[in-house]
Amino acid sequence: MRDIGKSKKMRIKYDPDADVLILILRDAPPVDAIEEPGGVIVSYGEDGDPVSVEFLNASSRHLIHEDGVSVTLQTKSA
Repeated sequence: MRDIGKSKKMRIKYDPDADVLILILRDAPPVDAIEEPGGVIVSYGEDGDPVSVEFLNASSRHLIHEDGVSVTLQTKSA
């Protein structure tokens, strides 16, 4: 697995063997996970807040390209 982007609050990793894109939202151990429809897994910490989001089959979702990763984060509601 390789780090694609890094910040103090969130990290993005991609595992090419498993074709999984992982958004690590914070450094806390996951204690529970829920698989959402469409191959998205959200892991939660002991406090009930999300710890990470995994996108299965990331390349077929067009999140991974030869030149890197393509993820858009919206910070404000439209």
